[in-house]
Amino acid sequence: MAWYTEAAHLQAEKVTQVWTDTHGPAEKVQASGIYRCKGCKREVTCNKNDPFPPQSHHQHAPHEGDIRWKLIVRTNTDGI
Repeated sequence: MAWYTEAAHLQAEKVTQVWTDTHGPAEKVQASGIYRCKGCKREVTCNKNDPFPPQSHHQHAPHEGDIRWKLIVRTNTDGI
């Protein structure tokens, strides 16, 4: 879970594909932000066009399934 102290720094956004897609290890990041692993709930910050963390970043127990990253907070890297 991502935490915040000032709601004024957050803005709701219409759900688009960038919010619903999931990504595997080392895939190219499509949008900068905070991503949560759907299996173990760990979170990472990733920058657009960088790769997601590799498979060796962390390991899952069998019941957690594959490592799959999902965007939970998109960051404003354009300063708009």
